[in-house]
Amino acid sequence: MDIAAWLHSLGMQQYEQAFRDNAIDAVVLPELTADDLKDLGVNPVGHRRRLLAAISALQSDALLAPQEPSAVS
Repeated sequence: MDIAAWLHSLGMQQYEQAFRDNAIDAVVLPELTADDLKDLGVNPVGHRRRLLAAISALQSDALLAPQEPSAVS
């Protein structure tokens, strides 16, 4: 997942550098909390809420996506 593209799609591109500087990737993203976002410099409550909702939506989409069958050797 391209975190920068995801942030841009949300209109939150101003946080791209903070996410990059703090090594936020697709593995870490679902674990972020409101406090983490505040530490990243996401100060407006509305921005934190929008990001948390978008993260939650990503998790829901991942749960609903069909899983590819595992390769058996």
